Amino acid sequence: MERRNFLKAAAITGVAGISLSACAETQKGQGEPLGSGGYILHSVYFWLKPGLTEDEERDFLNFFEALRKVPGIRSLTFGKPAPTNPRPVVNNSFSYHLVVTFNSMDDINVYEKHPQHTSAAEKYSKYWDRVEVRDTVFD
Repeated sequence: MERRNFLKAAAITGVAGISLSACAETQKGQGEPLGSGGYILHSVYFWLKPGLTEDEERDFLNFFEALRKVPGIRSLTFGKPAPTNPRPVVNNSFSYHLVVTFNSMDDINVYEKHPQHTSAAEKYSKYWDRVEVRDTVFD
């Protein structure tokens, strides 16, 4: 019985140590320049207006193609919500999710103000009701 308790305690200590180490690594990278493998993940969720025609939705997709022309983009992809099982932590209410990666804060700062980005957003914003952006730094 004592051996079982010792093994449980050792396992819990190991998991706690790994978790704390992971948190420390994440905290360490905040505010510092990105390393050679680091990047910024720009995640944008779109809720399209109800009642759009198929042609209007297809036209909206041209927005993503216009964004590809902005310099400094490392990668750009988009998709619709996955048909995952409903759970309290899952929010599949959005229409499209855009994921853009950048090598540096300078790159995303250029992207945000670039005329290709701002004019495309102005042109295609007629199709959405709501947009949410989440940016994350990965070292």
